[in-house]
Amino acid sequence: MSSKVLSSAVIGLDAEIVEVEADTGGGEYGTFSIVGLPDMAVSESRERVRSAIKNSGFDFPKIKVTVNLAPADLKKHGPSYDLPIAVSVLIVTNKISVNQNFSKIIFVGELALSGDLRSVNGILPIAIRAKQKGIKTIFVPQDNAKEASLVKDLEIIPVKNLKELISHLQGKEKISALEFQKVNFSNTEIMYDMSHIKGQENVKRAMEISAAGAHNMMMGGPPGSGKTLIARTMPSILPDLSFEEALEVTKIYSVAGQLSRDDSLVTSRPFRSPHHTSSGTALVGGGAWPKPGEISLAHRGVLFLDEFPEFSRKTLENLRQPLEDGIIHISRIAGNLTFPAKFILISAMNPCPCGFHSDPNKECTCSSSQIINYNKKISGPILDRIDIHIEVPRVEFDKLHETENGETSAVIKKRVQIARDIQATRFKDLPFFTNSEMTSEAVKNFCQINEESKHILKNAVNHMYLSARVYFRILKLARTIADLEQEPQIQTIHISEALNYRPISCVI
Repeated sequence: MSSKVLSSAVIGLDAEIVEVEADTGGGEYGTFSIVGLPDMAVSESRERVRSAIKNSGFDFPKIKVTVNLAPADLKKHGPSYDLPIAVSVLIVTNKISVNQNFSKIIFVGELALSGDLRSVNGILPIAIRAKQKGIKTIFVPQDNAKEASLVKDLEIIPVKNLKELISHLQGKEKISALEFQKVNFSNTEIMYDMSHIKGQENVKRAMEISAAGAHNMMMGGPPGSGKTLIARTMPSILPDLSFEEALEVTKIYSVAGQLSRDDSLVTSRPFRSPHHTSSGTALVGGGAWPKPGEISLAHRGVLFLDEFPEFSRKTLENLRQPLEDGIIHISRIAGNLTFPAKFILISAMNPCPCGFHSDPNKECTCSSSQIINYNKKISGPILDRIDIHIEVPRVEFDKLHETENGETSAVIKKRVQIARDIQATRFKDLPFFTNSEMTSEAVKNFCQINEESKHILKNAVNHMYLSARVYFRILKLARTIADLEQEPQIQTIHISEALNYRPISCVI
């Protein structure tokens, strides 16, 4: 006789149902085998399960036990199979007697040697998949219960330890189910506000445009001019996450193991700022068993790359595909996975290694070759994908000493939200949400310009040697500027402002 319970495997950002079967006999005395393409963490489950069963007051069988994780051609990784393996073993050896239909129940969790349950990664995608497959109940570690309760119409049973679970299954002492969790998005704390920035009105205007249309932006200027502070204010003017977007972001953080135990749902837009020594794998994702990288952790939010030229050129080139497509494909021996990566890139750089090449008051100590080599670290194709290039000058004393604050983030956010609402109405039947995501065909339909604007744009393309990609990006940027002014048609002034955000030395 064999037993079978259900568990789940996380593949990328999705999950698949796994059948955990157990059988006894037919081999060496006391042997415990796990088959079904397990990795090392799954194979080591034998020792954890054996000790957990013993320390929960049950005897581990003294005959051969074989556990199969099906489907056999799906690679299994991580410790989340501990709990279903233990339950399956106890059922097949008649250590517990239960009269339940296990075809509608999923077990997930890592066992400590004492029998306590530890939290695991990827609970949210598992709960979503369980609901899609018609599963009614999911048993999860207590620390993961709030995360699982984000899914409606699913009975969530939070389990502290194996002994408590068995008591529940035998009907002796029932564990109370956790109800669906309602989330409040209104209490998001703002650490950096636009009103904290002194001067830099042109830069703040560029940030507003970037937020309104989800356009990538590059800031250049001397050290201490406020580039980092300005970048950190971006989340404060972005529209609030919708519940669907929040679930999407939370899935990524859950799989990556970066979900806070206190906050089961990511309710504010991500702001990721990796150090310039980060590797390509850290930035785009990967590893022996691929996990999301910084660009996916910044999904629906901001990726801030400070000291942009200090990143290795090879690392920056990895951004080409995600900046264009909003996704990243990762191919490894473990499998081919796709992670979402729709983020706003905000980059900051000095004009030269010493930082004072563009400063009128401080002398630059760099040679011409040093400046050229410094700027060469950023390739033309990467610059091509950045819509807004803005200079951040040194702030004068009079501006720094001003006692009056500028516009708050809340005021700017209202204008950004209006522009996003206009875009949502415009693209309601299309597979994208912001102007920056428009295809070439969509640009032709929604970015019509008058003859004067065509003439200005033609001169710019011919004299600045703009690429086809930049041409379409200028039209998208002009469309966003028009949306901020609630203008149905793109005017010449909008095209002119969009062109002002191209670098002066643009030769790409």
